[in-house]
Amino acid sequence: MKIGLIAMSGIRCCDSELLEMGLTLPGFVERSKTVASLPSLGLLTLAGMTGSEHEVDYIEMPDMSGLENVNRDYDLIGISSYSAQIAEAYEVGRYFRGLGIPVVIGGPHVTALPDEALEHCDSVVIGQGEIVWQEVVNDCKAGRLAKKYGSRRSEYDLADGPMPAFEMLDISNYNRLTVQTSRGCPHRCGFCASSVMLTDKYLQKPVSKVLAEIDRIKEIWEHPFIEFADDNSFVNKSYWKELLPALARRHVKWFTESDLSVTDDEELLGMMHRSGCAQVLIGFESPVREALCGVDIKSNWKYKRFDEYAGAIERMQSHGVTVNGCFVIGLDGHTTDIFDQVYDFVRQTELYEVQVTILTPFPGTVLYEKLKSEGRLIEEDNWKKCTLFDVNYVPSDMTVEELNKGFKGLVSKLYCDEFTSWRRNRFKEKLRQSHRIGY
Repeated sequence: MKIGLIAMSGIRCCDSELLEMGLTLPGFVERSKTVASLPSLGLLTLAGMTGSEHEVDYIEMPDMSGLENVNRDYDLIGISSYSAQIAEAYEVGRYFRGLGIPVVIGGPHVTALPDEALEHCDSVVIGQGEIVWQEVVNDCKAGRLAKKYGSRRSEYDLADGPMPAFEMLDISNYNRLTVQTSRGCPHRCGFCASSVMLTDKYLQKPVSKVLAEIDRIKEIWEHPFIEFADDNSFVNKSYWKELLPALARRHVKWFTESDLSVTDDEELLGMMHRSGCAQVLIGFESPVREALCGVDIKSNWKYKRFDEYAGAIERMQSHGVTVNGCFVIGLDGHTTDIFDQVYDFVRQTELYEVQVTILTPFPGTVLYEKLKSEGRLIEEDNWKKCTLFDVNYVPSDMTVEELNKGFKGLVSKLYCDEFTSWRRNRFKEKLRQSHRIGY
């Protein structure tokens, strides 16, 4: 068979004023642009496990304009997308179905709403795609494609994962490539719509497989920048103490995401810097303790560790690893003071990088169900507003208009040239000072 795998992950923002601001302010949508420009590791993984008897094409479509360039002679089309772009993914699905080509769609949104997706395609994959992909291909070849494959409760061992088909990529189109060391997260933040939507367990890929993937990337890109596509990398610190020395010998730069606990281990921080870690993204969510209560519905972990925020940033950045601090604006308990509170926190802690997003009720999340039950969703199924930058709910302690206006004002202050330069220069100055005193 000839199989086309289509990745749809362009940047989306419904608020035209905010989108225009993002084009002129350094750093505002920088992280979103990076995510949107990454290849789809999920589809590359499926391509890597597809039998050699099949011909596979990997296709990236940031928007619908790319559809005219896609061949029409496929025997199967697979589509992966996010909530904000799911309407376009559905449109692509309907297009190929109209040509008589079977279409299967997967990803977190489809896992949350498989019946919705089935209105626009022939089959859906629920949960982790690797578990069922070979079955999907075999059934399609036999002409007996089922409506649904998989479930969130299906267990998978990352040790069984195939080598992603990195060779399908034109490396000149990317400034970083993704490798996954883990899947899932031990915390359960009510707003999270990442890999926790696909699995209830925290899965770890063997060190040997991670290194093999990096070595494969280095065969096609001499000096790669690696983004570890994990929700929370450093849960198992002994795992990373095994991985990091081997990573250092490969001379790559890398980025990942973690919770605050990564800064508890001074030895680990030193090893991270020596192995090429450029930055770690940490979700602080709020500079106000009260708003953190209930964010993690399992253990209130972030609420309990709030007093450690400033010290954690200082420790990590003093080791030469920058912190990208993330804040979710509009949590219950956030008043109109939150905009000044975020700015003041960033200035006081001298965060190298900062990311602010608006609280977003993604389908399938605890947050979505909570806001729906409270009658606070503005448009229950307007997935186009699942962008992290558009308001689609009624905040508890301010109006929608106040949240919109205040967010734009905060963005202007945080990402102006002067403040951005000040933060980055302070990092360099303090790093030089710490080296002089032999930190």
